[in-house]
Amino acid sequence: MTCGAPCDDTPCSGIRLPDRLFVLGIGFFSLCFLMTSLGGQLSARRPGDSPFTIRTEDEDSGGSEESHDVLPGHRPSQQPGFRPSLRGVSCWNFQQRPAVVTLQLCPGPGRRPPGAGSCHRCASPGGQIPREEPRFPPGAGLMERIQAIAQNVSDIAVKVDQILRHSLILHSKVSEGRRDQCEAPSDPKFPDCSGKVEWMRARWTSDPCYAFFGVDGTECSFLIYLSEVEWFCPPLPWRNQTATQMAPKSLPKVQAVFRSNLSHLLELMGSGKESLIFMKKRTKRLTAQWALAAQRLAQKLGSVWRDQKQILVHIGFLTEESGDVFSPRVLKGGPLGEMVQWADILATLYVLGHGLRITVSLKELQSNLGVPPGRGNCPLTMPLPFDLIYTDYHGLQQMKQHMGLSFKKYRCRIRVIDTFGTEPAYNHEEYATLHGYRTNWGYWNLNPKQFMTMFPHTPDNSFMGFVSEELNETEKQLIRGGKASNMAVVYGKEASIWKLQGKDKFLGVLNKYMEIHGTVYYESQRPPEVPAFVKNHGLLPQPEFQQLLRKAKLFIGFGFPYEGPAPLEAIANGCVFLQARFSPPHSSLNHEFFRGKPTSRELFSQHPYAENFIGKPHVWTVDYNNSEEFEAAIKAIMRTQPSGLGGKVQTEATRYRSEKFRCPAGP
Repeated sequence: MTCGAPCDDTPCSGIRLPDRLFVLGIGFFSLCFLMTSLGGQLSARRPGDSPFTIRTEDEDSGGSEESHDVLPGHRPSQQPGFRPSLRGVSCWNFQQRPAVVTLQLCPGPGRRPPGAGSCHRCASPGGQIPREEPRFPPGAGLMERIQAIAQNVSDIAVKVDQILRHSLILHSKVSEGRRDQCEAPSDPKFPDCSGKVEWMRARWTSDPCYAFFGVDGTECSFLIYLSEVEWFCPPLPWRNQTATQMAPKSLPKVQAVFRSNLSHLLELMGSGKESLIFMKKRTKRLTAQWALAAQRLAQKLGSVWRDQKQILVHIGFLTEESGDVFSPRVLKGGPLGEMVQWADILATLYVLGHGLRITVSLKELQSNLGVPPGRGNCPLTMPLPFDLIYTDYHGLQQMKQHMGLSFKKYRCRIRVIDTFGTEPAYNHEEYATLHGYRTNWGYWNLNPKQFMTMFPHTPDNSFMGFVSEELNETEKQLIRGGKASNMAVVYGKEASIWKLQGKDKFLGVLNKYMEIHGTVYYESQRPPEVPAFVKNHGLLPQPEFQQLLRKAKLFIGFGFPYEGPAPLEAIANGCVFLQARFSPPHSSLNHEFFRGKPTSRELFSQHPYAENFIGKPHVWTVDYNNSEEFEAAIKAIMRTQPSGLGGKVQTEATRYRSEKFRCPAGP
């Protein structure tokens, strides 16, 4: 139990224990000092000295000593030639003030500053100490002297105790007026306030971030935190509301200007990870195409004003905390679709003229967001400095863990790059929980339009897309002239993709009509999964892979990976894409790859978008288990003349770029 205001820890019994110890310490120290001084004088006596002899040091004689006999009842200053050794000090005086006890040092004769008050028992201006009656009677023993001094110390302790009591009474009166101000208010506008205060009492030490914001275990600190850092309690009337209510000044609007030089973007992307190196190479290779697209869009928009936005791009799946399984596999044939899309997103936002901050580590994310030290239960230390945040599911999880209540406050600014999409049934937490749609990647309660997909799977989400290379007329003519009518390239750079059951059967049929090429990664020896009749080039750099596609007639998929950008790149380079039809369709109900993903969508082929929106003659979807249907498709493809990028395919490639630059639900 405490007295005074709830913020005060003063015991109700009056003088606090530390104050009592302080008073007793003064008395004990004084007693020890006296005994030491007397002991020193007694030990300094010489044989034959009078019991009342005091030795002094003659400063004028180079430090020689003089001894003077002091008669009982007479002060040493009355003896001939007496010089006190402490010439600058005449006395110590206790002065009593409210709640303060001071020791005053009085200067000696001629050293007192002008206007200084006189000290009790100080030397007179003439240097003579006023004569007093001896405090101790003649012949008084050492114990009597000690007892008398101890009594004086006890009197001083009583006076100090009275002063402290008086100070506590004054403090109690002031604190009593604020007692009610540090109690959880009963305000219907803040129904959770009292419950949050109870929570803080029990768990405020669970996260160092609370102490960072000034919480120290007192009721006042709880209410200050819950009203000024969080928003569960009303503002305290006795607090200075100027600083807490002052909204940060908004920066002046700046017009976004199209950029065609991507050198600074390449610096912002950083290095050190193979995934970043791949993304930078792609961006650099497409620099001319980005510059041309920016020029076209600038001409189309004319003088339309566009606000420059500050955008944070946090690629969560590349952070070490998420495992970063992609970077080590870049040079081993791993999937590149996500990195293709992220490279194009960065280039798009930069070319559009927005301010970018790119992070690929949790530490960088925390620094840019203003995350306080601790375990992530507290809000950010500053208003969010970004208009938009582009991230993925890994980054979304990291932000929720470290932004505290600020995640809910700023979640409308987040855009989630989601390859396969998130359906509303999985996104709505309550509905997902009640109807069995809750998964590891769902129940975020975002607007479904905040999820941005690689392909337009559903109108519920936004379509982000990616960039497909555009060829000029000269390049198209070179492709038409350099095509081999009997050359096929297999879609699959990892040996695990070639483990498909039954592949030998349909590859045997294909081998009768075409020369089959592969780009399967291997280190020392040929992967055993690749048949001997397949010419394996190993893992090729992207430019060399593009050249291989420009020579090939057919690009054939084995059913995985799903919905990647490679088939559209092959079509853009004049290839026909052949893929398998799934029966039954693949989904989270029957295929491990989709299990846990926040979608129930069924895929009837490896690339539904290519099947439904492009189709023949550029895309053929057949049943690989039906040898007759498969062979008939190969014969039909052999008769097809390469058409380059004309017609519908060119329109789709342009659509990707235009959708990409419009950035639905974005800037």
